[in-house]
Amino acid sequence: MRVVELFAGVGGFRIGFEGPPQSTDRNRFGVVWSNQWEPTTKKQHAAEVYVNRWSLDRSEDDPDAYSAGPDDIFVNKDIGTIDASEIPDHDLLCGGFPCQDYSVAKTASAAKGLEGKKGVLWWEILRILEAKMPDYALLENVDRLLKSPTSQRGRDFAVMLASLDELGYVVEWRDFAASDYGFPQRRKRVYLLAHAPGTEGHTALTGGAPPKEWLERNGVLARAFPIKPLEAFFGLPSFNLRSKLGDDLADITQGFKSGKGGLSRFERAGVMMGGTVWTTRVTSEYDGPTQNLEDVLVKPGKIDDEFIISPSDMLRDKGWVYLKGAKSEPRKGTDGFTYDYKEGPITFPDALDRPSRTMVTGEGGSTPSRFKHVVAFKPTKGQVTRLDLRNEESMEARESLGMGVTKWLRRLTPVELERLNGFPDNHTEGVTDGKRAFFMGNALVCGIVSRISEAL
Repeated sequence: MRVVELFAGVGGFRIGFEGPPQSTDRNRFGVVWSNQWEPTTKKQHAAEVYVNRWSLDRSEDDPDAYSAGPDDIFVNKDIGTIDASEIPDHDLLCGGFPCQDYSVAKTASAAKGLEGKKGVLWWEILRILEAKMPDYALLENVDRLLKSPTSQRGRDFAVMLASLDELGYVVEWRDFAASDYGFPQRRKRVYLLAHAPGTEGHTALTGGAPPKEWLERNGVLARAFPIKPLEAFFGLPSFNLRSKLGDDLADITQGFKSGKGGLSRFERAGVMMGGTVWTTRVTSEYDGPTQNLEDVLVKPGKIDDEFIISPSDMLRDKGWVYLKGAKSEPRKGTDGFTYDYKEGPITFPDALDRPSRTMVTGEGGSTPSRFKHVVAFKPTKGQVTRLDLRNEESMEARESLGMGVTKWLRRLTPVELERLNGFPDNHTEGVTDGKRAFFMGNALVCGIVSRISEAL
């Protein structure tokens, strides 16, 4: 299958489909064209990593294009500036894109089509799908997509499904945590797979295959990620994306209604066909091998000093203990407004015998943070001496955490962050540690894509 990878980052989808960069087996899947562009930075760090890992050569004709032959092209340009005719024909389009506002409005006269499309990158995906009509589109997003915006929960996802329906695709989706299927990170994401006319899935669903059976066992996502049997009824609850025949995307934007209690009508799994949605809650079912946070950690002797928590940062004002702990305190807002701020504690240090929390883009850097991962480890004698890990401050911090004198705390290294997402060790090497952490906070779990590819 010829794959086009949009918003490629450092190549998570590609690794999921092809294996690590050194793999030469492209018998089942091959990324023939990929694109990455970071609009907020002049230096394109992710693109540099991608080009280096897959040994791509700069084009003599276009300084922003790289290749390893006619069937392996990488373009470091804003996707909005690339005409669909420049993208080769392909069987599958994939990408993870930001969760934004996907609202659409009519023009003043309602006679010149639609305007006001937001969530720009989604419309770029749709533009390419319309021009190329690949058999499949595999897209990944945060689970918030199913319930945004807060004022009209589920509307954005409804607009996306309706726009795919207009192209003739049928769609299946699943929302789950990577740890549900043995991976060492609780990274919760929505995976959407669209099937074009002529594909097995499209033929089955439009030919009368019950959506319940597709969600439960016959669909690609059901085979990749099994679920427990659904309730014993013949069908699933359904609703139409459009309130009336002929409604366009602007009508859906304006008129889509949330479910009971203002909640989203889209559950953790579903199927869309012909503008009708079948969706239900599901429970993951998995009895294979599992990994926990402790399984990705490197040995203490390989930890650079910069990743070891400074004793002075533990108990100081806005230090690690404060930020990780529970709070109930008055705070000042704008215009002198005062409010009572409350939040519960975060496990500190992180539990090693469970999958990790979801990584965020701000994982890098030594500054204390509520959300960065911190693990307990047994430092070497050299580390204890160099960093003075037996001083008064460190002993007081140990006592406050109930931690033994032989243990101390550290942040996760870039290699450990890569392992949590299933990337090869040092895949992101060559840029700052902060950038490496940012890449992993934006990335997906490569093994999820591998399982989908096997089911396909």
